[in-house]
Amino acid sequence: MLRLAKTILFLGFIALFFGVVAIGFLLILSGGDPVDFARTAYLNYTLSGRLEELNTPAGTDPTERIVEIALGSSPAGIAQQLIDEGLILDTDLFVTYVRVEGLDRELEAGTYFISQTMTIPEIAVMLTDSRNSSIAFRVAEGWRIEQIAEAIDQNPRFGFTGQDFLLVARTDTVDETLVAQYGIPVGSSLEGFMYPDTYVFAPSITATGLVQSLFTAFQEAVGEQIRLDAQVDGYTMHDIVTIASIVEREAVWDDENVMIASVYRNRLEIGMNMEADPTVQYGINGTRGEWWVNITVADYRGVNSPYNTYLINGLPPGPIANPSLSAIRGAAYPAQTDFIFFRAKCDGSNYHNFAVTFDEHLANGC
Repeated sequence: MLRLAKTILFLGFIALFFGVVAIGFLLILSGGDPVDFARTAYLNYTLSGRLEELNTPAGTDPTERIVEIALGSSPAGIAQQLIDEGLILDTDLFVTYVRVEGLDRELEAGTYFISQTMTIPEIAVMLTDSRNSSIAFRVAEGWRIEQIAEAIDQNPRFGFTGQDFLLVARTDTVDETLVAQYGIPVGSSLEGFMYPDTYVFAPSITATGLVQSLFTAFQEAVGEQIRLDAQVDGYTMHDIVTIASIVEREAVWDDENVMIASVYRNRLEIGMNMEADPTVQYGINGTRGEWWVNITVADYRGVNSPYNTYLINGLPPGPIANPSLSAIRGAAYPAQTDFIFFRAKCDGSNYHNFAVTFDEHLANGC
């Protein structure tokens, strides 16, 4: 009898030992919360049978929809927003997924751009990084202001239209002191001063805010010294940007900016018409289906526009495009040459031959 009691006691001790070990192992495995661990394990098991649903988008519309996630939103609240927007098909599945993957504590407040073609895992990961709450936007060198407007219309993340942008892209939208310093005619377009670059904007940006951002970027990139040096040469910043915009549309390679600028500066200084083809293109003003159409010899005299420098003497009323810093520096600090003419080389390199006399210019023809 005593032996039986000892055996039972021993077996009980063994059971207790393994029970303690099991509990300890469970505590370690569960991070100190076995109830939560068990719940997560159950949810994980539940998800394993719904993988197809997880990876099935809510629809086929690729249009991005703006979803505002407020600070303190719960996974269930976020799921309800997503289903209200038609971006997911099952709130419980979303909540279960973020819980199992440990994303429920990483969901961030912000403005997100989400489409129906995204799956629940893709949406969940996106919502953990509020840096996704931004608009990437590029303004290319040599674009007209209307081309910027077109790019706005092609980007569904903006809360305004290209036309809204055009309506406020004028001098009364920006610092009037700088407008005066730059010599920009009051009330005129800010063509030329919308600095080309790649930007990242908050989704709350307005048309006015965009204009101010591009103008400020111009100011910061160009600096003050160019304006002061231009004044010494008898030019305003508006004049320099006007020349630079023509140079931008003529030059293919940046290292030729100073040479092409020297030709136009030389023509201006001897009272010769600038005779710049891009100004004729600008004067056509998109009426032929494109902004920068190929022109004919007949267009030199046939395009009736104050921007057509074959018809007018001196500078056109303003810039014809938004030039790069390289073109602006070329216009402000041109090469010191006697060249009056230039034309494309015949080797297809997109470089140019330069000439002092018209006979030399003719001799450079292909």
